[in-house]
Amino acid sequence: MNSSTEDKIVGSFREAKGAIKEEVGRVTNNHCLEIKGKVEKTAGKIQRRVGDAKQAAATLQGQLEKFFS
Repeated sequence: MNSSTEDKIVGSFREAKGAIKEEVGRVTNNHCLEIKGKVEKTAGKIQRRVGDAKQAAATLQGQLEKFFS
């Protein structure tokens, strides 16, 4: 598995895990857990977008190599 795919999968998992923590914190009125969930969800979104950027860079690199060879 390449690193862009791994970043996308792990990022999506962290995003879902953070959303669950956030909701549990909201339901139980645990503000600390709610904030931790928001932070983890945001970190997951960022990691997923890093995976998207890596994939776009790899695609662009492949196109440039074809163009210049």
